[in-house]
Amino acid sequence: MSSALDPARALFRITGTDRIDFLQGLVSNDVSRLAEGPVYAALLSPQGKYLADFFLIADGDGVILDVAEPLAAGLAQRLNMYKLRADVAIAPMDSGVTRGLGEVPAGAVADPRHPEMGWRCYDGSVPDQPIDWPALRVRLAIPESGIELQPNDSYILEMDFERLNGVDFRKGCFVGQEVVARMHHKTTLKKGLRRVRIDGEADVGTEITLGDKPAGAVFTQVGGEALAYLRFDRMGPDMKAADATLAPAD
Repeated sequence: MSSALDPARALFRITGTDRIDFLQGLVSNDVSRLAEGPVYAALLSPQGKYLADFFLIADGDGVILDVAEPLAAGLAQRLNMYKLRADVAIAPMDSGVTRGLGEVPAGAVADPRHPEMGWRCYDGSVPDQPIDWPALRVRLAIPESGIELQPNDSYILEMDFERLNGVDFRKGCFVGQEVVARMHHKTTLKKGLRRVRIDGEADVGTEITLGDKPAGAVFTQVGGEALAYLRFDRMGPDMKAADATLAPAD
């Protein structure tokens, strides 16, 4: 099953002799590992806030970039702004993405975020499987672009990018790296993404309260569970979001 909350994808092909060095200096993960398989990464603002997340896949003399369609135009504009005189070209692709679970078929690649997130295919050789992706994301606590992941607002460590193989602290500098490194090495996170049980329904983004104090916001909801962005010191069994009651799932 699909969901209106799961945005369509847009693809770009990045070519040129400087493509790896160009991406390496910008994104949150180690692009030099592309030869080993797909890389999940994010582009951040200089202030360390999330702008877009995407998959990078080696493709002969180029790199495929797979991003949520609503973020595509802004991401391409920003990448072109950073390009300067580098030998890099960024062009949209006409092909789409198919996805499924189970053994990775020929022509597809494994989703690098989690072993249970299945595979992605970019050449149309494998048909799309009718999977309830929102339910799987909630069970695995995986945020989605434009839902849990909010441009110019989210911090990737609070959204579990370390667990999702989306950030590398040893790769060297990237845009926003100082903020991410400081959060990783010098602070204890006080907020973050959590799976919760939910009794009732609330609109995506509805504020969560514990008592009369704000505790966070609720996002994707499927089958009595949801993903929520929470203050850890205000998590409890009687949280409220509109008419719904929430409690930590783990």
